[in-house]
This record gives sequence, structure tokens and C-alpha cells, in this order.
Amino acid sequence: MSLLGPGNQVSVAENQGKTPNKWLVALTVMLPVFIEVMDASVVNVSLPHIQGSLNAGLDEVTWVLTSYLVSNAIVIPITGWLASVFGRKRYLIFSLSFFTLSSLVCGGAPSLEVLIAARVIQGLAGGALQPLSQAILLETFPAAEHGMAMAVFGMGVVMAPITGPVVGGWITDHWSWREIFYINLPVGVLAVAMAMLVIHDPPYLRRARLYVDKWGLLLLCVGLGCLQIVLDKGEREDWFESTWIVGMSITAALGLLLFVIVELRAEHPVVNLKVFGDRSFSAGNLIMFLGFFSLFGTLVLLPLYLQKLMGYTALWAGLVLGPGGLASLMVMPLIGTLMRRGAPPRIFLGLGLCICAVAIRLMSDFNLQAGFWELSWPRVLLGLGMGMFFVPLTTATFAHIPKPQMGNATGIFNLLRNLGGSFGVAFATTTLTQRAQVHQSFLVEHITQFDPEFQIKSAQISAWLQLHRPELADATGVLSVIYQEVLRQASMLAFNDSFWVLSWVAGGLVPLVLVFKALRKEKPAHGM
Repeated sequence: MSLLGPGNQVSVAENQGKTPNKWLVALTVMLPVFIEVMDASVVNVSLPHIQGSLNAGLDEVTWVLTSYLVSNAIVIPITGWLASVFGRKRYLIFSLSFFTLSSLVCGGAPSLEVLIAARVIQGLAGGALQPLSQAILLETFPAAEHGMAMAVFGMGVVMAPITGPVVGGWITDHWSWREIFYINLPVGVLAVAMAMLVIHDPPYLRRARLYVDKWGLLLLCVGLGCLQIVLDKGEREDWFESTWIVGMSITAALGLLLFVIVELRAEHPVVNLKVFGDRSFSAGNLIMFLGFFSLFGTLVLLPLYLQKLMGYTALWAGLVLGPGGLASLMVMPLIGTLMRRGAPPRIFLGLGLCICAVAIRLMSDFNLQAGFWELSWPRVLLGLGMGMFFVPLTTATFAHIPKPQMGNATGIFNLLRNLGGSFGVAFATTTLTQRAQVHQSFLVEHITQFDPEFQIKSAQISAWLQLHRPELADATGVLSVIYQEVLRQASMLAFNDSFWVLSWVAGGLVPLVLVFKALRKEKPAHGM
């Protein structure tokens, strides 16, 4: 069944025109991907500085993040439709230009209100960059080289979150938080210039007619906007104990349900959900959602564990986490090369998921006496698994999608990746808080003078305090030290529980690898 209306049907021959050098195109689209992903992570480390500079409260300053995430989430799934309306090249240049200009406004914002407004525009412009770049890569590279194309795309996605917090922290410490937005300017200008020279629209995008699915667009904005706010604010508001979060959740659920119904019935939907009729695309999106649920949850927990429990500085935490990103960076082009030579993606995908599950399971055995190597090598293993599963997953997911639907499909794919990460972060932080309370209650039961172990430990602590901190060497001081250790142990056990659950989520995805169809040898047709 065709996914396209009669006015959009095109032949294969129409797309066989002259194309620019594929590697120049790859470099051109990597720039917007890099700055958008980096910008999403670089602001996190600067929030305390922004809060102090603009005299904002904690709840107010977090809207600098939330406003970007909400507007970003709304645009991602409709990128394919917007590209068909404006043209892919024109829309890419438009998005890059507004992303760069809004970065300039963010850096010079005189108040929190102006900063939040600029971040909304930045999110609207930045939301299109990843789906557009991915679609351009998949159409520029031959089908046999899609693995290498996705390796290039993945390298940009992986390197940006690694460099973002480091660069953002260094710039904020040595200059000010405003410069973290100004660094987008030269890269943005270069990306616009290269896009104008290198990117060209395929013929089928040049003849698209404008159809506005008003109800679908409205329901999408309401549903995704409310959902992203719930995920970003829920943990801080104690989730469903807050009537505000309950109301937003109900609105999100109803909005998204009605959106699906409307889109399945619409003649010209703003998001074509019929691409889910391809089982490889459906399986790929499910793996992407749950895979990034597990991975993002893990990557949020690790720096918290290192800095809050182990006492690592930001630099040493970066030394533990950084090699994992480099491992992903090295393995991605290798997997892309092997796939170009005919290696089946399902093998690498299944193996990558298994490695990720094992790595996260090893993290569930972390303890407070762990050394640098014990903490860092599971992260390296996780990086290898991430690099091994990302490239074949994206290649197999889009293998049977017609080119005219590639922009629509990449928008859906990137949306579910981002939502999976948001759900994973929300799960990890909430589980951490709840399980810490459970373990604390259990451990406190053993703090009693009738417990022989407690008596021995109390005597040892009292003796140490008399030598080093005599002002605390009374019963109250001893209990205070013991209670602080109980809190650390409870937090450690809570981290272990969270890692354990996330490892099972990653491992449980392995059977889905069997759902994927084999890759086509010939160039895909435009119908389905």
C-alpha cells in the first residue's frame, strides 16, 4: 500500500540527478547535529550561574530547559511535513539561521523572560536539525552505505554530549554563562553557508502542495507539550501527588490519543503514522525508545554516583565517563564499514544490546570502595555497546521506508528517541529517591544499642573522633556520623537497584532483533 497521495508519487528516475560529494554533504549536516545536541546538554551545567545572574528562583530558572525541550519535541515529528511545505534545503537553512540568531538573543538576554522566549525559538528551530540531517544522509548515501552514513551521524550525536558539559563548564567558570550561547554563532554561520552551497532538494520535494492538518497540528502541540512538561517537572512536583501534574498528564494522554485517531483518518496528515505498517520501522522505534530509556537513565545516574557518593570532582568524573564516549566514537565507523561489506545488521544490533545490558548490570554491583578502574571500565563497555547497536538500528529501521517518507520517518524516530531518554531520566531520578527511602528505613532498624555490630562500630567511631574531632566525640556526634554513613549506604543501594532495572530493560530488547526484515540489495522503490 502506498504511503503517499497521488500528487506526491514520483518515479525512481526523477531522483537520479547529479548529487554533490556525499562526504561533503555528511560534513555539512554533521555541523547542525553537533551544535543542536551540544546545546541541549551545555546549558545544564550553567543553570546555577544563570539563576544568580538573573535573580531567578530554582523553579523559574528550570524553565530555561523546559521551554527548549517542549518546543523541540513539538517540531521534531512534523519536520517531514514542514520540509515538504518549504523544501528541505530552505527549511534547513531557515532552522539553522533562527537557531543561530536565537543563540545570540539568549546570550544577550537582559531578563529571564527574554531568555525563556529565546529558548522557545531556539527549540523550535533546533528540533528540525536532527531529522533533516538524518534524512539527507540516508538519501545521499547509497543503500549499501547507509551503515556508514549512520555511523557519521552517530559520531556527531555521541561527541556533542561528551564535549557539551565540559566546554560549558569551562566557559562558565572562566568567562560567563552568556558565552555558552555565543559559541553557537561561528558554527551556525558556517553551517548556513555550507548548506546553501552543498544541499539540494530531491525533485519530489519541489512539487509538494500545501495541506494543513489543523486538528492534527493542534493536538500534537497540546499532547507533546504537556507530556514533556510532565516528564521535566514531575519529579520535582512529586508526580501524581500534584494536581497540576495530574491535570497535565490527563491532557497529554487525551491529546495524543485524539492525535493518533485524527492522523489515521486524515487525507493529508501532518505526521504519517502509516509508516508503522512496516514491521522493521515499528521494531526499530520500540528498540530506540526503550534503548534510550535505559541508556539515558544510566548516563544520568553515573555522574551523580561519582560526584555525590564517591566524592569525585567534575574533572575526575569526566575522566571516568569520557573513555566510554570515545569507545562509541571508535566502534561506529568500524561497524559501518563491516555493514557496507555485507555484514548483517541484526547480529551487531543484538550483540550491542547484550553488551549494554551486561555493562549496566556490572554497574549495579558498584560499592563505595570501588576504585577508578572498577568504575570506568563498565562505562567503556557501555560505550562499545552503544556504538555497536546505534548504527545497525538506524540502518535497519529505515531500510524499507520510501524516500518521499524519509523526512516523516526520521522525525518520528528522533522524537521517540528523545521521549525515551526523557522517560528514562524521569524513571531513574524517581526510582533513586524512592529506593533510597526504602533502604534508609531498613538500615535505620539496625541502629540500636542492642545490636553488637552497632556497639563495635560506635566504639571505633568514638575513638577516632576523640583523636581527630574531640568536639564531636559525644553520643550525639557518634550518631551523627553513623547516620551520614547510613544515608550514603542507602543511596548506594538505591543506585544499584536503578542500574539493575535498567539492565533488564536493555537486555529485554534483544528478542526484538528477530522482527527486522533483511536489508534490500537493490535501491528501494518509492512505493510501499
